[in-house]
Amino acid sequence: MTFNYPTDTELLRAEIAAAAARMIAEDGADYGSAKRKAAKLVLGNTRVRGDVLPDNAQIEAEVREYQALFFGEEHAQRLLLLRQMALQLMERFADFSPHLTGAVLNGTAGEHSDIHLQLFAESSKDVAVFLLNSDVDYDVSETLHFRYPERIVETLSFMWKNEGVHLTLYEHDDLRGAVRTAGNRRIERADIAAVRLLIEESTTK
Repeated sequence: MTFNYPTDTELLRAEIAAAAARMIAEDGADYGSAKRKAAKLVLGNTRVRGDVLPDNAQIEAEVREYQALFFGEEHAQRLLLLRQMALQLMERFADFSPHLTGAVLNGTAGEHSDIHLQLFAESSKDVAVFLLNSDVDYDVSETLHFRYPERIVETLSFMWKNEGVHLTLYEHDDLRGAVRTAGNRRIERADIAAVRLLIEESTTK
């Protein structure tokens, strides 16, 4: 019988992933900063080789495991609440082909997670006018395009029912490329029907 023991690199990668997951679940750290801080925590000031750093998929798996172990039902209730709120927002923004992304979609959302929506409009001004007419004060920031990293798009952020919401604005034609792959990884996003299904599945278990 042959045993495949993990290498030192694999063990270090797993340790960094676990430490990063703890920071994300407990403190709401983003993946990039959590990965850097976790690497320093595990390796000190040693120069970190690229092959030692875990990818986001490995960290995400660790986040799921950590939440299931330490938060259990509390996490399930929090995730359901955020998905229900996301659906309410998506229905309000139905004219802009809203799609849910991020932790609320993939199931790793915790206490510090915000709601991230992608909107596809003929003009970003249409969304801004819609928010202003709804008496919503928002901040504007810039985000890299999900498909074309050389392009910058706007993100409008605001608080809604004490939760952070981020609307990333794309051109309507970008919707056709939204379901395609980027490299070998499928970009995760869900439309209104898919989010409704997620909620129904979680409430009938």
